[in-house]
Amino acid sequence: MPEEIKPPITVELLIPIEKYLQAGVHIGTHICTKFAEPFVYRIRSDGVYILDVRKIDERLRIAGKFLASFEPTKIAVVSVRLYGRRPVEKMCKYLQCKPFTGRFLPGTFTNPSLKWYFEPEVVVLTDPRADSQALKEAAEIGIPVVSFIDTDNKTEFVDLAIPGNNKGRKSLALLYWILTRQILRERGMIPPDADLPEQPSEFETPI
Repeated sequence: MPEEIKPPITVELLIPIEKYLQAGVHIGTHICTKFAEPFVYRIRSDGVYILDVRKIDERLRIAGKFLASFEPTKIAVVSVRLYGRRPVEKMCKYLQCKPFTGRFLPGTFTNPSLKWYFEPEVVVLTDPRADSQALKEAAEIGIPVVSFIDTDNKTEFVDLAIPGNNKGRKSLALLYWILTRQILRERGMIPPDADLPEQPSEFETPI
């Protein structure tokens, strides 16, 4: 078969593409940084940047494998954003990692004299801008950072970026649900084709 008409290689997504689209994980913002450019699929007529669902899916797989290699109790998961709080707490309930939701207190990762000090081996962020204090402290102590990034985010000090709408309630619930499921699959805690006992809607922050 000539090279130019070979069918594209298709990889099965972690969930049906319709579920990604329904949750709006691909909806970016009117701004696109140079860091987010590789993950953009197109620009909508109203100027909103649309993320590539296949790249979101691919990065969720990579992050799942990466995070599964860490001791669960040494993973810190952070969300200052309201809509990220319940997803983070749900993820940590399943994985036994440490949630940090609401205001992130300075010195949490860097000052051992504080009673709330925590020494993580890896940090997961909902939004590198909103969670900038945690990002700064993780960089200071030299530990890897995994972060969801929207089209308006920068990725300085982020070691593994997962593109996705990190502002939407349904989007964050689905992204964290998939990541949680993927880590459990990679660890062999659930079969490779198994789901969580709860649906993504259970990860949504109540309105």
